[in-house]
This record gives sequence, C-alpha cells and structure tokens, in this order.
Amino acid sequence: MNDNNKTPLRVLRANDNFHWKGHARIAIVFNIAFEAWSDGEAPPIGPMGNVLKSGYFDSNAHSWANYGIVRGIQRLARIAENNEIQTSVMTNGVVTQRNPDMIRKLHKAGHDVYAHSWGMDVTPVYLDEYAARANIDRNTKVLQEITGERPMGWLSPRGTGAPGHPAMLAEAGYMWHGDCNDDDLPAVAEYSDGNGGLRQLVNIPLTMDVNDLPHSIRYGNSPSSLVDHFEDLLEGTSQADDQPFMLDVTAHTHVYGRPAGAWAFDAMMKIALERDDVWITTRRKIAQYSLENVATMFSPGIV
Repeated sequence: MNDNNKTPLRVLRANDNFHWKGHARIAIVFNIAFEAWSDGEAPPIGPMGNVLKSGYFDSNAHSWANYGIVRGIQRLARIAENNEIQTSVMTNGVVTQRNPDMIRKLHKAGHDVYAHSWGMDVTPVYLDEYAARANIDRNTKVLQEITGERPMGWLSPRGTGAPGHPAMLAEAGYMWHGDCNDDDLPAVAEYSDGNGGLRQLVNIPLTMDVNDLPHSIRYGNSPSSLVDHFEDLLEGTSQADDQPFMLDVTAHTHVYGRPAGAWAFDAMMKIALERDDVWITTRRKIAQYSLENVATMFSPGIV
C-alpha cells in the first residue's frame, strides 16, 4: 500500500440532516468485551492492584481475566437474551479459538460479533505493516470459519489502531472500525482503491462514558454508581441539548461478567428499554444505516 492510499481522501461527517432511525435522539450500543490475552501473556492489571516485578508471569491477573471465557460471557449473554437485546461483541482471535461454541451461539442469536485483534496484547500501533495485515487476515479467517460469515467490524485493543490501519481494514473488506473517539456520531471515510475507485469505511466512535473497566477497576467506583451515571447522563443530555448522539455501554466479561457487576448491565438495559427517545442498536446496524444515508445525511468535514 503506497502512502497515498493510507490516508482518507475525505471524511464525510454527519450534517444537520442527520437523524437516527425512527428519529430517536440517542443511539445506544450495548457492548460485550469478550477478551483474552495471547498464549503465555497476562493482562498488565489485575484485581490486586499492585503489579509484579518485571519479567514474572502474573498468574493472578491471568486467572482473573480468564473468568470472562469460563463464566462471564454466559452471564452477560443471558442478561441480553432476557432483555431481548442484541449486543455488539468485540472478541479476540484467541477467544474464538478457545471458546468457538460460544462464538457460534452469540452469532446465531443475532449479536454483532466483530474482530478485536488476536489478543489484548496485540495492538496494531506496535506492528509493522506486514504484521498488521497478517493480524487482520488471521482474525478475519478464524471468525469466518467459526461463524460462517465474514466479520464486518473491527475495534483494536484500547481502541488504538495505527496510522494506515483503517485503510488496511477498508482494503480487507471491512465495513466499519471503532478506533476513533473524535465524534459522537458516525463518519464515513473514503479511501482510494488504487484503481480510480473508492472504498468506504464507517468510523464509529468508541465512547467511554459508560464503561465498567475504567469506572470500577481504574477508579474503584461501585456498579450502582455506574447505573446512576448512566441514568443521569440520559436525563441531563435531554435537558441540555436536543442534538442526536451515540452512547456505548460496555461490560467486560471478566469485570462486570461477575455477579457483583452483571446486575448493573441488566439495570442499564432496562432503563434504556423504558425510554422513547432511544434506538437500541448494534455497531453493524449503525454502519449499515450510515452507508444507506450517506448521500443525504453526511457532508465533507474535518479529517
């Protein structure tokens, strides 16, 4: 890929005509972060707070993270099913390999299962172009093999891609990515295909306002305070501004997949279901909606 094809020719951003499906004011995506680390790797944080000396394998943090595959995903999936909500599930390639039956079950239930790099330790910014392409290809193939459908979405660990990475995703046939948080509405990036044509990739921002991991693990807040924050956010924005926006509600299977936090995911779903100004949707549906309305609801904007 030459340098001219790595950056978008233009970015189309939501204009004054933009509205969500059904003229809802808020699009809410309930995300399930179904994550794991590559073989021999452990997360850099864990429930004990203090980190081990450099060079030692943290079995405590590894076991804590592994809860998501063993038990957490089942609980969050049950809660979504009970509320009749289809979620967006970010999943690593190693997760798909280790628990393929659950990935199939989630996909069959209509959840939006999308790529989240091979492992949480495989962040695109650390990879050269060859390795980044191989990582995209590896994740695409394993998800397609297990679900029978090519994945359409990508979100990197930390929401951190790399210069040129979105263009690689567009070239690989992806419809959307979430490695951006410069907007609270989707945007459509257009890339050259090298043959005089265009490839479109929808940028769907990753909003961090309602996310269990920083809320509880980094800042030590309670699940009930996250529910209060979510409810206050919906009420406050409706009083302060009438413009549409999107909101992610994210639960990690190894964090709020546990009984102590899962109830909060359920509570926020029930709050959203009671509102008449909300479109509960998935990232894939947002991407499809954006592309269907790109001619009328989007205009050239800041790249």
